[in-house]
Amino acid sequence: MNRVKSVIVMMALGLGLIYGSETKAQEKLRAPAYPLITHNPNFSIWSMTDQLNMESPKHWTTKDHGLLGLIKVDGKPYRFLGKEKQYYNTVLPTSEQKGYSMSYTASAPKAGWEQMDFDDRAWKKGKAPFTDQADQNGTLWKTDQLWLRRSFDLKDIESLGKLFLKINHDDNIEVFLNGQQIYELKGWLQGFEFVEIPQSIQQNLQEKGNVLAVHIINTAGGRWLDLGLAEQYLQPEMDNIVPAVQTNVQLSATQTNYQFDCGGVSLTVNFTSPLLMDDLDLMARPISYITTKVKSKDGKAHDVQIALGVSSDLAVHIPSQEVLASRYQEGGMAIMKAGTVAQNALGRKGDDVRIDWGHLYVGTTKDENTQQWIEDGGNILSTWEDNHAENESLQSRSMMLNTAVEMGHIGSKAKEQLFLIGYDEEIAVQYFGENLAPWWKTSEGGSFENLLAKAADEYPGVIKRCEAFDKKLYQEAIKSGGEKYADMCVLAYRQAIAAHTLVESKEGELLFLSKENNSNGSINTVDVTYPSAPLFLRYNPDLMKGMLNGIFHYSESGRWKKPFPAHDLGTYPVANGQTYGEDMPVEEAGNMLLLTTAIVDQENDPAYAKKHWDVLTIWARYLRKSGFDPANQLSTDDFAGHLARNANLSVKAILALAAYGKMAGMMGQKEVEADYINESREMAKKWMKLADDGDHYTLAFERPGTWSEKYNLVWDEILELNVFPEEVADKEITYYLTKQEKYGLPLDSRKTYSKSDWVFWTASLADSQEDFKTLIAPMWKYANETPNRVPISDWHETKDAHVMNFRARSVVGGYFIKMLY
Repeated sequence: MNRVKSVIVMMALGLGLIYGSETKAQEKLRAPAYPLITHNPNFSIWSMTDQLNMESPKHWTTKDHGLLGLIKVDGKPYRFLGKEKQYYNTVLPTSEQKGYSMSYTASAPKAGWEQMDFDDRAWKKGKAPFTDQADQNGTLWKTDQLWLRRSFDLKDIESLGKLFLKINHDDNIEVFLNGQQIYELKGWLQGFEFVEIPQSIQQNLQEKGNVLAVHIINTAGGRWLDLGLAEQYLQPEMDNIVPAVQTNVQLSATQTNYQFDCGGVSLTVNFTSPLLMDDLDLMARPISYITTKVKSKDGKAHDVQIALGVSSDLAVHIPSQEVLASRYQEGGMAIMKAGTVAQNALGRKGDDVRIDWGHLYVGTTKDENTQQWIEDGGNILSTWEDNHAENESLQSRSMMLNTAVEMGHIGSKAKEQLFLIGYDEEIAVQYFGENLAPWWKTSEGGSFENLLAKAADEYPGVIKRCEAFDKKLYQEAIKSGGEKYADMCVLAYRQAIAAHTLVESKEGELLFLSKENNSNGSINTVDVTYPSAPLFLRYNPDLMKGMLNGIFHYSESGRWKKPFPAHDLGTYPVANGQTYGEDMPVEEAGNMLLLTTAIVDQENDPAYAKKHWDVLTIWARYLRKSGFDPANQLSTDDFAGHLARNANLSVKAILALAAYGKMAGMMGQKEVEADYINESREMAKKWMKLADDGDHYTLAFERPGTWSEKYNLVWDEILELNVFPEEVADKEITYYLTKQEKYGLPLDSRKTYSKSDWVFWTASLADSQEDFKTLIAPMWKYANETPNRVPISDWHETKDAHVMNFRARSVVGGYFIKMLY
């Protein structure tokens, strides 16, 4: 175990960061979600519970991305990863299984419409699903309400097992079976759910004339209805599995490590996504390591077998999609591969989507003690002991790709087993009409099988590099802001990187393109790049350039003609031009000028600014004209609504003009430097008068009684611009300390919610380390106590730690801002 100078305090269930305190030990951070496999927005898998074996791991969108880990100790099976999937037999198919129709009406029917004997012959007939999406091959639904009836017959009623309603709907709904209510929900689902039907209702089913009756109301957004019936598929052998006892979980920047007791042996399970930003080929290699290490804990030798199952659902948007899976050997690797039959590359874009093109790979070193097999609808225990010698391929849905290893007799010496999980997108994004391959294809080339073999060969060295980096990052973060600050940086690290994809344009330019996760799915959003920037400025400014290059190209190519930057380049993964419905003129112009200055300042070389000087000048002139007293417009905090005369946005414009002047000076344009810096300092004086409200500065000019975080002030010190007097930041920090709630500082006086990324920026304005820690401590408390178990959200309520919205976003890279000082 790597650690700083003192030991980690072991709690009853050890949850937290991998390194202990240099001084006194603190409580460990319980992460809202634990990263397991994190590479890009399509390949991002998390454990959203405290215990790894409590439920299935999930994609950041919260859909199951099933991983199942079992260990047999002297023949007794224990589960250490995920949870067994419940299988169902179809009784009444849903539309993705088989087409069906329902009777329906948009007008309120007479009483008793849900009963079996109701006469619905005057109602219309329509094919499921019922939706407002014209491309779904169902019935187009545009009204506020629908009443529907699905009649069906059944055979062998007496032999039916436990019955479930299988349903997906949007929005509010009531469902009746033969006149009795079996389901009601105000809200919507994001996929099929199975709802148990009470036995008292199931026993009233008949061979002829059964009816599912539905009343559904659309309250906002999309419309959807699809439903059927399913019978639980019993797997009695799975009842023999005992959950392993988790004794610890430790989180570091690139690794998540779990420890278990399994009878007479101890088991360590480690997940490593080697996102080392000083090695772009390694960082962008879409392969994670899962290792298991087992040893006896009672002094006796034990016979041990390990099995890992990976669901083909990692390669689909929804589990009903057909998948082709294969098993084979190549070189020294045993490999399984799965991908959809359709392979509609880039055909699905938006926010709450999962990739359904390219291929999932599961690999391990070929060995006589290792076997692999593809499982369709069965379970791993019932097929573990079978002979799986021959290569195979199989087409079905929701298959498991299983690997089992005979570990042999395990004594006091630990034995390790390596598994590799990778994903080849084959086509990563479209960039102004050109399909771009993932980075590894252009940088290393060859087949994905060769990449798996290379990853396996390099594993010992990669792990040492990850461990060294993780330790260094944690120590540096402690030095910058203390232990709780360091914990939050560790929590943010993989999330921020994995919200991007790395590609190379046809012109050979590096592009590091973000997905605006769980906010609208935009690609390369400038006001998401801005808060994310500190992490990448700190560890690799080339990645920071990759976050700006596409926006520069959009303007310089003539495609974007406005005198300020675009908001985005499209909707992920298609970057063909802005799709967001409204511009953010001052916001995006200020962002691009400040971040370009941060790059050249970090590199102490104006070359990057010089390359884009013409368009930077256009943006600077726009800000000089329109930035000081902003018109009514959106800023990056667009969820808070439009705001005129935004004081914090004005700070951004003022400092961006000074930053432009600094870049001009670095290029030898001393007159331009003096002109812009002097102008910005004069603006700062006016700003102080217009925003003054006694003991603090206002949310908007000349609006007394309001306040806001002036997080944009950080650049004045980081870039050494010396535009605002120090008293401005000092006054604000003193005031902020009086406004804290239990879970942190609100964004401004309008609401009590907070944006954690901006709190880290705001806290960095404090001269006192004690004041900094006072502002950061409630952010740590929020992460530790929020009931919303998702990759950490940057938008939460400060009174109760509930997430407002947003998850898995790159903006948590902003937590690293203190490390830029």
